[in-house]
Amino acid sequence: MQRHRSMDSRCRHCSIFLLLLFLFLLQPSFLFLLRPADRPADRGNDERMMTEDSKHFQSADVWRRRLLQTTRAAVPFPPLQVSSGGQPCLLFLARKLSLRYEKQKLLDLTERAFSPQKPVDTSQSVCRQDGATLVMRFGDVEDLKGLSIRLQLSNTFYESSGQWWFSVDGVSLLYNASEEAAFNASEVYAPASSSYRCTHVSSLQRYSALLLPGSERARRWAVTFTDFQIQAFNVTSGRFSPASDCSTFLTPAILMGLITSLILLLVLAYALHMVVHLKHIEHEDERKAEVYYPEQLHHCSVENAAERDGM
Repeated sequence: MQRHRSMDSRCRHCSIFLLLLFLFLLQPSFLFLLRPADRPADRGNDERMMTEDSKHFQSADVWRRRLLQTTRAAVPFPPLQVSSGGQPCLLFLARKLSLRYEKQKLLDLTERAFSPQKPVDTSQSVCRQDGATLVMRFGDVEDLKGLSIRLQLSNTFYESSGQWWFSVDGVSLLYNASEEAAFNASEVYAPASSSYRCTHVSSLQRYSALLLPGSERARRWAVTFTDFQIQAFNVTSGRFSPASDCSTFLTPAILMGLITSLILLLVLAYALHMVVHLKHIEHEDERKAEVYYPEQLHHCSVENAAERDGM
């Protein structure tokens, strides 16, 4: 009986310990779920399927986008502005703009593109209701003659979401009078009421390759915009609207949440295994007790009878 009580005590202590361990590990997971800043933004088709109360959903989306934005490194120059009719219609900014042709020297065009002291030529840029084109003419750069970078944007109204969406459709490098390296942009879009921002918009695989080569000549080039931000429509006061961030689903916070959940599942599985194992041991002890105690009682009764006979 004493062994049986000891087994019950150990079972209760083990259950309490596993429960406390489970709650301790679960706490960061709850904090992760409750932090709105770590939730991925609803993008693409999910937002395009909104059918009712579009203004309410749009304001909620802007709120989530603000929460998603992370602290970015200081940008040394102000945004590049393109005006139409005396009003700014396009804003573009990058902390670094770099080009590389095959294995040649890296070209840093950041200062040439954004420095107010030496403004780049954007006179060929166009702003329209359904699209915009940003053309930055740098002139002769190193061995390149008449280098220009062109960003083609489109603006489309989706009835399902009840709002306009803009996208960067392509980026082209024009140089040496007739040569062109064209890249198709992938997943670079945002509501027209917002700006679009991404840490890297690049043709390099290590930066997710949002720029896809559209020709064999483009494959020889590496184009990278660091801390890329652009807005081509609904520009007010010459300032960017709240940014639609390009954060992917598997952000570091979400990845840590998944790892924590996996650990919790393993702990829970181990706890269930221990409970089943303890119940099995308890059942074995009860069965042994049923066999042992009746024989002991019979032996004791025989001894007591013998003692009485002897007296």
